[in-house]
Amino acid sequence: MLSRSPSLLLAAVALVLTAGCASPPPDLDLSLQHPSANGRFIVALQPPPKPAAINQLHSWQIRLTTADGAPVQGARIAIDGGMPQHGHGLPTRPQVTQQLADGSYLLEGMKFSMGGWWEIKLNIEAAQGSDKVTFNTVVAQPKAGL
Repeated sequence: MLSRSPSLLLAAVALVLTAGCASPPPDLDLSLQHPSANGRFIVALQPPPKPAAINQLHSWQIRLTTADGAPVQGARIAIDGGMPQHGHGLPTRPQVTQQLADGSYLLEGMKFSMGGWWEIKLNIEAAQGSDKVTFNTVVAQPKAGL
């Protein structure tokens, strides 16, 4: 039946190609500071100064404090994440490469392979204990012709 109607075939192909590109939920929390899941830490994520281009490496900073605001030094932070609507992870293995001043850490090797909703998941281990936090970000689709 599809082979007899080119317009029906094209519509079916378009539907398949766009099915994974759903818009993020309208109530998606895009804030860049959260308490960790068990409340041990307050975590702030600072993206690069200008939005990262798709398929280019970029660096972020993580600021980690205790619930009462004291900087957390010497933490080990593992990074994971991906696109929940597509079911795939990050295209790279970003990692914290150095501790900066006052509970800040440099996160290098971030890369987004396409526009859309991404999660950045941090697993934190420090003297205060282990905890985790998830941040949401929406990467803009590149404009046609650029």
